[in-house]
Amino acid sequence: MWTLRRASIHLRNQELVWGTARICCGKLETPGCCQGNYNSESLKPQKLLFDGLLSSPSFFTTSRHSKLYEDVRTFSSQADAKSGGKEDDDDDVEDGFSELETPRDIAEDDNEDEESDSEDTELDTIGSENHVEVEKSLKPRGISSLTKAILAAPASSVGTALDKWVEEGNEISQTEISISMSQLRRRRLYLKALQLSEWAESNKHIEFKESNYAARVDLISKVKGTYKAEEYLEQIPEEFRGELAYRTLLANYAATTNVKKCEKIFNKIRDLGLPLTCFSCNQLLLLYKRTDKKKIADVLLLMEKENIKPTLFTYWILIDVKGLSRDITGMEQIVETMKADGVEPDDKIRASLARHYVAADLKEKAEAVLKEMERDDEDTLKNHRKVYSLLFPIYASLGKEDEVERIWKACESNPRWEECLAIIDAWGKLGKVEKAEEAFNKLLQKIKKPNSKHFTALLKVYANHKMLTKGKELVKKMESCGCVIGPLTWDALVRLYVGAGEVEKAASILEKAVKQTKKRLMLLSYLTIMDKYSERGDVHNAEKMFLMIRRSGYPSRLRVYQGLVQAYINAKKPAYGFIDRMKADNIFPNKYMSGQLAKVDAFRKSAIADLLE
Repeated sequence: MWTLRRASIHLRNQELVWGTARICCGKLETPGCCQGNYNSESLKPQKLLFDGLLSSPSFFTTSRHSKLYEDVRTFSSQADAKSGGKEDDDDDVEDGFSELETPRDIAEDDNEDEESDSEDTELDTIGSENHVEVEKSLKPRGISSLTKAILAAPASSVGTALDKWVEEGNEISQTEISISMSQLRRRRLYLKALQLSEWAESNKHIEFKESNYAARVDLISKVKGTYKAEEYLEQIPEEFRGELAYRTLLANYAATTNVKKCEKIFNKIRDLGLPLTCFSCNQLLLLYKRTDKKKIADVLLLMEKENIKPTLFTYWILIDVKGLSRDITGMEQIVETMKADGVEPDDKIRASLARHYVAADLKEKAEAVLKEMERDDEDTLKNHRKVYSLLFPIYASLGKEDEVERIWKACESNPRWEECLAIIDAWGKLGKVEKAEEAFNKLLQKIKKPNSKHFTALLKVYANHKMLTKGKELVKKMESCGCVIGPLTWDALVRLYVGAGEVEKAASILEKAVKQTKKRLMLLSYLTIMDKYSERGDVHNAEKMFLMIRRSGYPSRLRVYQGLVQAYINAKKPAYGFIDRMKADNIFPNKYMSGQLAKVDAFRKSAIADLLE
C-alpha cells in the first residue's frame, strides 16, 4: 500500500507534524500532471501512481487544537487529454444523483423505491463495508412473516400493524427484527425500516447496542436528511456514541458531497480519540474523487502514518480516479501494487478497468479483462452469473454484438431483472432497438409490479435514438402503472425532448420536475439543456439554467461555468464580471477555460466605442 503513497508524494519544503493530528488546509508543493506536463518516461514506474492527485491547497496535519478551514476548495477538475480540454462529465454525472440531503419519497409497495444510480451504488458498497447492521449476515429464504406484515401496512400505521402482529401470538426476537430490517433495506423502504427500528426501541423488544443506533443514524439520513441524523446522533447515550455511529454519519455526508461537514465529522472522530478506520478514510477518498482529486494523496499520507491498511473499496476508488483522468499507466500500476499487497481485484474492479480501457481506445486490453471475468469454472452459470450484467454494456461499447448475443443466450430463458436492464442498455448502444424492446417485454413478464427503474432503461434507449413518439408512449404506460418518477427518469425525458429539438419543452419538464419531486435532479439534466442554449447563443436562458443549478444545491464547479461562458461566446457578447463570479465561488480556470475567457473578452467594447454609440 505504501508504495502508493510514496509514489504520489514528492514533498518539498513541507514540514509534516504528526502525533495527535487533524486535517487542515495548507500548501503542498509537488510536481504532477495536474500542475503541468511532465515526461513520464523520466520517472520510475512507482513514481507515477498518484502524480497529479496532490492538492493546492491541500491537507496536511497540524496541532489538534487548530480549526478546520471553512473555505475548502470545491471541485475544479483538470482537462481531459482526449476532450480538447473539457472536463470529464463522468464526475458530474455521478455527483448529480444524491438526494440524501432531502427527505425521500418512499414507495409503498414490495418493489425497490426508486432507481438506483452510480452514487447509490457506491453508497451500497459503503454500507456493506460499514456493517452498521447486525442483520448483515442473515439471508433467509423468502420474505419473513414480520416483513410481510410491514409491507402490507401503509406507512402511516406501521406501528399499529406491528402491535397487532404481536397480539396474534407472534414472537419478536433480535434475529427476526434484523432479518426484517435487512429485507426492507434491500427494497429501499427506508421509512418503514426506520419505523420498525423506532417501534422496537420504544416497546423494548430488543436491547439497543451501538450497531442499532448507527443503523438508526443511517435510516434518519435517508428519510429525513443528514442534518436530522446529526441531531439524533448527539442524543445517543454517550456509551453508544462511538466510531461506528460517527462514521455512518460521515458516509451519508460524503454521499451528499458536503465537504465541510465531512471534514468536520472526520476531525471530530479524531478529536474524540476514536479509532480511525479505513472506512472513514474511504469516505474522504470518495468525497475528493468527486470534488477535488488533488487531495486524495493527502488522505493516503494520513493512512500511512496511522498504519491503516487499504480495503478493496479503497483500491476501486484509486483505480477509478486514474481511469477517469485517462492515466492508464497509473491505473495499471495501482492494480500491480494491489496484487503485491495480496488483494485480488474482484469483478467490479475488473469491469471498471475494462470500461476505462474502452474509453482510452485500448480494445484488446478491455477484451482481455472481460475474458478474465468470464473465467471457465466447472459451474460458470451458477457461480459467476452475476458478472453477466457487467459484461453486456462493456461488450456493447466495444461493438461486439456477437459476444452480447452469446452471453444473452446463456441466460435468456430465465433472466434476472438486472440482466434484463443490462441487455436493454447493451442493445441500445448497438442500435438494436427492437431487441431492446424484446428484452424489456421479457422483463415485464418477470416483474409483477414494474417501477420506473425498469421503464427508464428502455426510455434511455429511445432518448439516445431520438425516438420521441415511442418515448411518449412508454411514459404513458409508465404512468398507468403508477410508477414513482425519479431523477433518472426525468433525465431521460429531458434528453428525449432535447434530442428531438424541443429544448423549450425539455426545460419546461425540468422546471415542473423541480417543483414536483423532493429528490434533487441530476446535474446532467440541467447541463444538457444549458449546452443547447449555449449552442444557440441564448444567454438569457443559459443564465436561467445556471441559476437553477445553483438553487438545486450543487456545489460550484468549472464545468457549469464552461457551459455558461460558451453562450456568451456564441452570442458574441462580452461577459462582464465573469472572472469575479468564478472567484466568488472559488473556481479557477484551467487551460481550456482560459481560452474561452479570452474569446469572450474580445467582445468587450472600449470606453471610446461606448461613447460613440
